[in-house]
Amino acid sequence: MTLINDVMHEVNEVMGLVKEDQIDDAEKVIQKDRRIFVLGAGRSGLMAKGFAMRLMHIGYTVYVIGETITPSVQKGDVLVSVSGSGKTGMVVEPTEKAKADGVKIVAVTSNAESPLAKLGDAVIVVPGATKAGDGVKSIQLLSTLFDQSVHITLDVLCLKLSRRDHVSNDAAKAEHSNME
Repeated sequence: MTLINDVMHEVNEVMGLVKEDQIDDAEKVIQKDRRIFVLGAGRSGLMAKGFAMRLMHIGYTVYVIGETITPSVQKGDVLVSVSGSGKTGMVVEPTEKAKADGVKIVAVTSNAESPLAKLGDAVIVVPGATKAGDGVKSIQLLSTLFDQSVHITLDVLCLKLSRRDHVSNDAAKAEHSNME
């Protein structure tokens, strides 16, 4: 078996363990009439940014926590927080503050018992290996399997949202950057 096949097998194993009803719960929280904020550290943050981009393509008002043009988070907004361990301080602490301020939380983590998961109004457990060694075991470095699987999981969530909201691929393409 090649490394590509090994990696594909790992991703397939994780995706087979992601519960679609958890994605459906997140879909119920994320609504077009709410502002969406995303948060993550390191590569989890990159996955969150990719999700934010796709949400923008399908017509959502979305911001990335930590960017200079991000407004304050308010009651009624939604925060999607991504952390493999569910324990990363720079993710958990702002999520706790947002929750206390009346923000709806979608937690994405490999650890269903983590502090982050406990804050979620919706929790998506993506059991890919993290740098802490949690989740499905992997030949890949650090949290790579978690990151790959989160990317796919959040793209599935965007696909569900686009279908619910009747946003076609052509409509999403029209929102894609034209300054390339």
